[in-house]
Amino acid sequence: MNIWEIDKLFLFIMFVIPGFVSLKAYELMFPSQIKDSSKQIIDAVTYSCINYAFLFFIILKVENSLLKVVHENFYLLFYFFVMFISPILIVFFWKWVRQTDFALKNAPHPTLKPWDFVFMQRKPYWVKVTLKDGNVVGGIYSGKSFVSSSPAKEQLYLEESWIINDKGGFERAKNNSAGIIIISDEILYVELRKYGE
Repeated sequence: MNIWEIDKLFLFIMFVIPGFVSLKAYELMFPSQIKDSSKQIIDAVTYSCINYAFLFFIILKVENSLLKVVHENFYLLFYFFVMFISPILIVFFWKWVRQTDFALKNAPHPTLKPWDFVFMQRKPYWVKVTLKDGNVVGGIYSGKSFVSSSPAKEQLYLEESWIINDKGGFERAKNNSAGIIIISDEILYVELRKYGE
């Protein structure tokens, strides 16, 4: 059996590509452990079938029309939508479903780690980090800050490093500081305060 025969290649493209598009879009929205692509073939085929199930009646209508003959460009554009746009829209729909109150009460949260859940909202915070050696560092997490996301190890870049006073308050920004990078291996816990308070 030669996979490079046109009919087999066509089936591969039709039943794997939309699923891979869905999988990659889902990974971008909900960071998790990255799986080897070879192990995702069955998932990709499943998601492709779901994609076609959602669009079944529309595809049937297009195939029974004269669109392919009369407007070949629109026909090709339709299948571009089916293979590349629709799988992404389904992921957005699934994201919305997973974040409804009903789903949150009855199913595990789609974001695996609190680290990702908090920082993916991109809200500004005063951040105070207690390190394992007892030292406390802190600063501002805002628009120019950066945080790693799963599956990478947790790391935090604060765009401004501040001096923490004896009472645990933020005294002032450190002179000539370009920020601070905090490695997760050194973190005991992280305290967040609403920015501006």
